[in-house]
Amino acid sequence: MPLSEPAPREALHRRVIDLHGYQRADGMFDIEAHLVDTKTYPFGNFDRGQIKPGEPLHGMWLRLTVDEAMVIRAVEAVSDFTPYDICPQAAPNFAALVGASVSVGFNRVVKERVGGALGCTHLREVLAQMATVAYQTVGPVKWRRAEAARAAAIAAGETPTPRRSLAIGSCLAYAPDSPVVKRHLEQAEE
Repeated sequence: MPLSEPAPREALHRRVIDLHGYQRADGMFDIEAHLVDTKTYPFGNFDRGQIKPGEPLHGMWLRLTVDEAMVIRAVEAVSDFTPYDICPQAAPNFAALVGASVSVGFNRVVKERVGGALGCTHLREVLAQMATVAYQTVGPVKWRRAEAARAAAIAAGETPTPRRSLAIGSCLAYAPDSPVVKRHLEQAEE
C-alpha cells in the first residue's frame, strides 16, 4: 500500500541509495553501496560552478568486504561527484574500518574511526544500511549451511546442532510474545 495522497508540492531533492550483497568465489562477501544526490533546479557551487538539474551533487561508492564472521577485511570508497574538490580525500580514510566487526557497536566504531573530519558524512551515513545488507547477505548463507549439516546429522542418526537463536526483542515481529517468535521456537524444537 502506498502512502496517502500528499499535499500539493514541488520536488527539490532526491537521494538514491542502491545497496547490493554478493558472495565472492573466495568465500568472502562484498557489500556495495552507491549514493547519488540530485536537485531539480540549477545552483552555483564554489568548486564546480553551475550544477544543473539532475546532475549529481554527490555520487559516491562504498564497498565493504566481510568474512563469514562479519569482520571487515577490505574497504574501498570512491567519490565521483562531490560539492568540493577536497571531498574525495576522505575516501581512503575509510580503510580504517578494516578489522572492525559488523555487529553490536558498529556505529560507534564507525564514529571513532571515520567520524567528524576524518571521513565523509554521506559515506558514514550509508554504512549503517550496509551493515543491515551484510546481515541479509551473510546470514542466509550461514543458515542454509547449518540446515544442511543439521539434516545430514539427523539422517546419520546423530544429534543435530540446535538451530540458531532469533534476535528476540529487536523489532515488533521478534517481540518475545509475538506469533512469529512462537512459530520459530516451535520449529526449533522439531
